[in-house]
Amino acid sequence: MIKLGIHEDSKNRKKLAEFLRYHSTKSGEDRVSLKTYVERMKETQKVIYYITGESKDAVQNSPFLEALKKRDLEVLYLVDPIDEYAIQQLKDYQGKSMACATKEGLDLGLSEEEKKQAEERKAWFEDLCKKVKDILGKKVEKVVISDRMVGSPCSLVTGEFGWSANMERIMRAQALRDSSMSTYMVAKKTMELNPSHPIIEALKDKFAADAADSAAKDLVWLLYETSLLTSGFTLDNPGSFSNRIHRLIKLGLSIDEDSEEEEEDEKEDLKIEEEEDDGGMEDVD
Repeated sequence: MIKLGIHEDSKNRKKLAEFLRYHSTKSGEDRVSLKTYVERMKETQKVIYYITGESKDAVQNSPFLEALKKRDLEVLYLVDPIDEYAIQQLKDYQGKSMACATKEGLDLGLSEEEKKQAEERKAWFEDLCKKVKDILGKKVEKVVISDRMVGSPCSLVTGEFGWSANMERIMRAQALRDSSMSTYMVAKKTMELNPSHPIIEALKDKFAADAADSAAKDLVWLLYETSLLTSGFTLDNPGSFSNRIHRLIKLGLSIDEDSEEEEEDEKEDLKIEEEEDDGGMEDVD
């Protein structure tokens, strides 16, 4: 009821915010208030970090938290469906703005030296970003290098003003949703690559050696589809994803099959991906 009040009662919103309690990356099994969060913020920290998702288990190992945890920055877990609506109204607390860890443009509080290094990496991986964007086409709005991840090769973030992956999941479940709104609020995905990850480094080398490498293209699609799952989205085509996984399993087990048949499967998967339009959600009559 408190969270519903945050969403609907603008007059008492700030008072109600004092009663909010969330799990966080530092709270363990306990819950933390916004007041306590602010009191233990780092001196240089400017925002209150949070992440939305289906459950605590689903978000606590999210790739979006990797760099934040490494920097010892606390992140609140907003895992109730009402949280998505309430947080849109509670834009700040005690002068500290709320920052979603799954949205693009996240401020990690990088030093000037770190920002300089980030620009150098961006230039170094520019060709790879263009290549990945060309392969994925309309599936992503853009492909960029990011410092958001530590142990994951990539992730999919959403625009600052659109729906998060969790909000899109909630809206897909609404039988009587406003279809007209979904066409422009649906998440526009940006694929972020971790330049320090060996997979991304190896992929860069593969395309540098052969820009038309079909195996490397298949790996790009696999990275995209796995990042859909780890970023909280649903798979566009589970069938093509499973086919790619099965090919990897066969490779690992040294199972040789008719190469022509395998080539046809790969072409079919790519054809399906190219034909799919990821521009909006399915309308309900």
